[in-house]
Amino acid sequence: MGKTHSGWVTFAGVMLFIGGVLNVIYGIAAIADSSFFIQDQKYILSNLNTWGWVTVVLGALELFAAFSLWSGGLYGRFIAILAASLSAVAALLSIPAYPFWSLAIFALDIIVMYQVAMYGGAGYEDETSPETRHAARRDLVT
Repeated sequence: MGKTHSGWVTFAGVMLFIGGVLNVIYGIAAIADSSFFIQDQKYILSNLNTWGWVTVVLGALELFAAFSLWSGGLYGRFIAILAASLSAVAALLSIPAYPFWSLAIFALDIIVMYQVAMYGGAGYEDETSPETRHAARRDLVT
């Protein structure tokens, strides 16, 4: 049989996917100078247009990370944590443009990093091995 992953890994992948889609949408809006961003703000680096491109790229990375995480393996977990970390830092740096959105994305990224780091390895169960299933359940309980 194949490998299945725990609900926590699925949850983290879904959160990465949602965050990636929303980051792409907000990035496109920032590139187009949409009116719902706070205007005339001072940014740590460059301007709103630049942050729009950064957000689009990070959103695409998060989408890739979600699919990579769902495919299984260590590489997927590494990419997921890397994408969530970069997105969290970018969210904090873009607080002048959209404060509430930035804090919401930051919280989402922290949850994703925690779920993947905590349950990413133990959540993968080999369906043919009772020992692996028992170890994964034991790790989830403790």
